Amino acid sequence: MTVTTRRADAQRNIAAILTAAADCLGRDPGASTSEIAKAAGVGRVTLYGHFPSRAELVDAVFVQAIATGEETLGQVDLTGDPRDALSRLIESSWHLVDQYRALLLAAQDALPPGRVHELHAGPMARVERLLERGRSENVFRTDLPTSWLVSVMHNVMHGAASEIQAGRITSDQAAPYITATLLAAFTPPQSE
Repeated sequence: MTVTTRRADAQRNIAAILTAAADCLGRDPGASTSEIAKAAGVGRVTLYGHFPSRAELVDAVFVQAIATGEETLGQVDLTGDPRDALSRLIESSWHLVDQYRALLLAAQDALPPGRVHELHAGPMARVERLLERGRSENVFRTDLPTSWLVSVMHNVMHGAASEIQAGRITSDQAAPYITATLLAAFTPPQSE
């Protein structure tokens, strides 16, 4: 077997493992590496040859999901009134959070919090730019740091995912709840 053939086999195995992991973790955040290997059609030795730990596999799948999400969010129109742009961004972001909700839970369980935060840096930078524009146009509050407002959005989104998991709200309710909560939180306080 040539090196090129081995490399091609390895690439196919990696792709199959990542696809199976995304599917398995998307259904059950606690899916085992054995389940993932079986779904990928490879042995555990092969899986561990490419991903030495479950955490590294979860990380790789989460990186892929974030990249897919970035492509989607890059299509959102963020022009015009910053409040309307924020509403559109929340709607698109929520669909991604909802789609990857179980994978997010797997990542939060398997990865250090700093890594989960690091992987969200790209999407959060988009939010930060929009908030800065809204602040400069006096439609978003300036009495709190932008980094705090970004963190509020991140936490409200992830809180909605937890509320759905707990059965307290539905997926369809989440985007309007998130939008209402964040627009209220980001609106400047009324001058007295």
